[in-house]
Amino acid sequence: MARVLVVDDDTQLTRALTSALQREGFESAVASDATSGVEQLAIAEPDVVVLDLRLPDEDGVDVVRRLRTWSDVPVLILSGVSDQRRRVEALDAGADDFLQKPFGIEELVARLRALLRRSAGAAEQRSSVLTYDTLTVDLGARLVLVDRDEARLTPKEWRLLEVFVSHPGRLLTHTWLLGEVWDD
Repeated sequence: MARVLVVDDDTQLTRALTSALQREGFESAVASDATSGVEQLAIAEPDVVVLDLRLPDEDGVDVVRRLRTWSDVPVLILSGVSDQRRRVEALDAGADDFLQKPFGIEELVARLRALLRRSAGAAEQRSSVLTYDTLTVDLGARLVLVDRDEARLTPKEWRLLEVFVSHPGRLLTHTWLLGEVWDD
């Protein structure tokens, strides 16, 4: 089930979106401002983000610019902005798609599915063998080489390494790491 993060301060819209997305087989989370949206993005790792341009604490274009410094999650701008210049600005900042309010839920869902397909295709193209100077990590074979010598890791050490190399350049919180590596 794909996870969608909706960042919009319109509570009626987010409630309706959450319900509609759930009916379409998506899991959704909601943030009412940019600050909580970025926090949820870092912690919950949604598969796609639906973002409004007009947020109470930050402009949506600035959120996209900041987001692109550490994440490649697909972003669909969902906004009432009709100015073409603003739409182009959002897309140039790193948004993947733009849908103007009012909108049809069928079109929104189709656009989300298209973004998810493209994102999955890009992930498949990435290599499962990662090399960092003298360290090689083969995620598929669960193999770690240091200076071409195999390193033996405990299951927890492996899981921790796997989490770190799978999220390069991302801020991983202590709580999130505990949940990912040690489950409960």
